[in-house]
Amino acid sequence: MADVTVSELANMVGVPEDRLLEQIEEAGLPQKKADDTITNDERATLLLSLKSKHGEDTSDGATPRRITLKRKTVETLKTSDNLGRSKAVNVEVRKKRTYVKRSVEEAQIEAERKEAEKLAQEEQERKEEEVEEQVSQTNKDAEKNAVEKSTVSLTRGSEGDAPVAPKGDKPEAQREYKKGASHKAGSRDEVPTKDKKKTNLRRKEQEGSKKFQPVRSTDDFILDEDEDFDGGSRRRGRRKLSQGAKEHKFEKPTEFIVRDIEVPEAITVGDLAQRMNLKSGELIKSLMGMGFMATLNHVLDQDTSVLLVEELGHKAKTVSDDAVEESLVESIKYDGEEFSRAPVVTVMGHVDHGKTSLLDYIRKSSVTEGEAGGITQHIGAYHVDTDHGMVTFLDTPGHAAFSAMRSRGAQATDIVILVVAGDDGVKPQTEEAVQHSQAAEVPIVVAINKMDKEGVDTDRVKNELAAKGLTPEEWGGDTQFIEVSAQTGKGIPELLEAILLQSELLELKSIKDCPATGVIIESRLDKGRGPVATVLIQNGTLKLSNIILAGHEYGKVRAMIDENGNQIKEAGPSIPVEILGLNGTPDAGDEFIVVTDEKKAKGVAEFRFNRYRETQVAKQQIAKMESMFATMGDESKQVLNVVLKTDVRGSLEAISSSLLGLGNEEVSVNIISSGVGGISETDVQLAQTSRASIIGFNVRADKAARTLVEKEGMELRYYSIIYNLIDDVKAVLNGMLAPELLEEILGVAEVRDIFTSPKFGSIAGSMVIEGTVFRNKPIRVLRDEVVIYEGELESLRRFKDEATEVRNGMECGIGVKNYTDVKVGDKIEVFERKEVARSLE
Repeated sequence: MADVTVSELANMVGVPEDRLLEQIEEAGLPQKKADDTITNDERATLLLSLKSKHGEDTSDGATPRRITLKRKTVETLKTSDNLGRSKAVNVEVRKKRTYVKRSVEEAQIEAERKEAEKLAQEEQERKEEEVEEQVSQTNKDAEKNAVEKSTVSLTRGSEGDAPVAPKGDKPEAQREYKKGASHKAGSRDEVPTKDKKKTNLRRKEQEGSKKFQPVRSTDDFILDEDEDFDGGSRRRGRRKLSQGAKEHKFEKPTEFIVRDIEVPEAITVGDLAQRMNLKSGELIKSLMGMGFMATLNHVLDQDTSVLLVEELGHKAKTVSDDAVEESLVESIKYDGEEFSRAPVVTVMGHVDHGKTSLLDYIRKSSVTEGEAGGITQHIGAYHVDTDHGMVTFLDTPGHAAFSAMRSRGAQATDIVILVVAGDDGVKPQTEEAVQHSQAAEVPIVVAINKMDKEGVDTDRVKNELAAKGLTPEEWGGDTQFIEVSAQTGKGIPELLEAILLQSELLELKSIKDCPATGVIIESRLDKGRGPVATVLIQNGTLKLSNIILAGHEYGKVRAMIDENGNQIKEAGPSIPVEILGLNGTPDAGDEFIVVTDEKKAKGVAEFRFNRYRETQVAKQQIAKMESMFATMGDESKQVLNVVLKTDVRGSLEAISSSLLGLGNEEVSVNIISSGVGGISETDVQLAQTSRASIIGFNVRADKAARTLVEKEGMELRYYSIIYNLIDDVKAVLNGMLAPELLEEILGVAEVRDIFTSPKFGSIAGSMVIEGTVFRNKPIRVLRDEVVIYEGELESLRRFKDEATEVRNGMECGIGVKNYTDVKVGDKIEVFERKEVARSLE
């Protein structure tokens, strides 16, 4: 890092200049003013001073041992004096807390203490488990004794050995009965005292531990046939195990079930196993038997899946991924009577050749003045009622960045008007427009514009286009050439006649009374109206409340607006309109259809979106791998991250392709995120995380986004002309390029004699034969025109005086640093390296 002033350093670290000067003085540095320069070594000294002040060990590799936190608060207390007068007293409370890092020995002691606590806890849990086991065993013994006693009592009563209690309520008779019964059954009077205590203790434990007794399941009891559990005496059933409770109600089928398995074009092993109701391991085992190694998430193609299904005994039913869309298309009928429709004409050509101006004259409006920079930024769609009939025009941009728009315009059109300036001739975008039109097999009508200017050469234009395959009719070809002027209107009627003549040859027809189909010309996100799409209807009639499906977007048409801003209720073939009601902005160029069932439209849209997302993820993975391999071993490559937001889809495509085309093997542009609509706070946060610049094309940032940009000091730029945007990004990339190092030879000295100096060693007595020899410049020693050493001078003297430079034709003494093998006849070459800024070609 270069030397900076104290003021610059204060701004960098975010502290006041006075505070920084105090810290510099405490560190013992000489700087006293904000304009004084501070070097790298002095900054390191300042950093060590600050670390030692805060209790950190400044030795190499040391970590802070102590952290001190200070807090100061001021509180106001209200008190009263002896006279009862109240007064306020400000009390300053200072708190200081120091955290000290424990040593290794302390940490080891703490670990041993925790281990001891853990062992003690485990011992306590073991003892509790033993007590529970003893209590459980005691309960079981007590229950067993009770059952045995009741059995013995029942048995004796049935044999008549047990004494019968005498009738009457006399206490003596009762005592005599109890005594006799106890004696016959083994009286407790005969039990020793010690055994009595044990018995009493066992009885108390039994009574006190009833809560630990397990709950018996009702499945252990059944009723006899003559017993009623709910009514009568409510007698409980005898304890008898149910044989039916032990038997399973479900029996595994013994026969193999053959299933019809639907197999898509691609499916994972796990999904296929789920459809076949098998474990994934069985499928993987079968695949291994077929000589195919696979995992659970491995994707199988349709042929492999069919073989696997048939190998396992099932029937495979192939299903196309587009089955959902195919079923939707089959449900729509396009029957009806065909009518002639108006031609759709696309105006194409090089930038600033007068395409929009020519269309303005036909429409009797002024669109060019409203375009930013006087160039068309996206496709404009209009239909015009002329004296020769209705014609629909599409105006495409001519800038190099809008190649995708021109291609889209050629695909959606019937006839192409190729506008060529008579004073400029064929240009790169003119050639590209010809290629797009020929690829789409669309007939071309050439309009040679700007015929009102001087220096117009129509023969040059015809020769250049004839070389591209467009031969004029007067030369024996089939291409019409019309000379026009967008300023004076010359040739405009002839141009319209040529268009209608060409449309008659094409026999353009469409069905009017059927669901509408067409193409998305443009789409954007309007802040007040939501997603807005410009559509061109190619077949059928589009009406309000129609359910429309376009790409992976769908919705109900809530409003229809023509090119003049008027709301309409329906539009027929070859009519461009703006529609509102879609749930998102479809991509320009997507085809749209009108469906009857919104549920089906939603299903198809979700299916398309999922497939699109999978494709994008796959592309990102491939791009990551390619980028990883491309940058492997090349850590010097610089990348400019960009977050791009535009007003319409067409501009987004054009700018993205242009930015990604910039750069070389050293610098490149990476578009982190792009989209249609205003710049939100989320976009700014993403740019902050990825250290990206934010570019808005015909859009603005909302208040929250602007606040965050100002707070974080981020870069946000607005553009309305694509030229300026691309030029600025290219300038940034030029600044990121490493400068080119050029060497310039400043002077050459020839060694004439060798002297020995006790201080410098060998001194070469030399004569400067070219340029100037400088003391502080790098040098090379040449012997027989071959470089044998490269280094620097240790001394340069003119006679006995030190010299900073010696000019051509003068003698001098030269001492080469760390090199003593200089000989008579060698040449000492003095040079310097210069950095020259580079730019992208």
